[in-house]
Amino acid sequence: MKRERISKVILAVIGLLFIAGIYPLIEGLLHPTESGMGDTMMMSLYVTLGVFLLIAVGNPTAHRSVIAFAGWSSFAHAATMVCQSIVIPGERRDLLTAAAAFALIGAVLVALVPMRKVEPRTQAIIT
Repeated sequence: MKRERISKVILAVIGLLFIAGIYPLIEGLLHPTESGMGDTMMMSLYVTLGVFLLIAVGNPTAHRSVIAFAGWSSFAHAATMVCQSIVIPGERRDLLTAAAAFALIGAVLVALVPMRKVEPRTQAIIT
C-alpha cells in the first residue's frame, strides 16, 4: 500500500514536470525564429505524455504501458543526447546534464511499472 502511494506521488510529480514544458512549447510557437523547431516539437510530445502520466496516477496497473513507454522513451532520449554530446562538443555539458536527468526519470518510471496482476483462469463448464 505504501509503495503504491509513493508510486502515485512520483508519477504525479513527473507528469507535472512534463506538463511544465507547456511554457517553452508556447514560447516556441509564439516566437518560432527564436527557438529550435525540434525542441518545440519534442515539448509537444512531453506535455502530452505528462497528461497521460497524470491520468495513470488514478490506476497505475491499468496504465502499465503508458508508464513503461514514458520510462523507455526517456532512456531513448537520454541516449540520443549522449550521442549528440559526442558530435557537438560545445554543447557537451548541457547535453550530458539533460541526458542524466532523462536517464534518472527513465529509471524511476521503469522501476514504478506495476506488476501485472495474474488472474486465475476459469474454465467454462459445458453441459
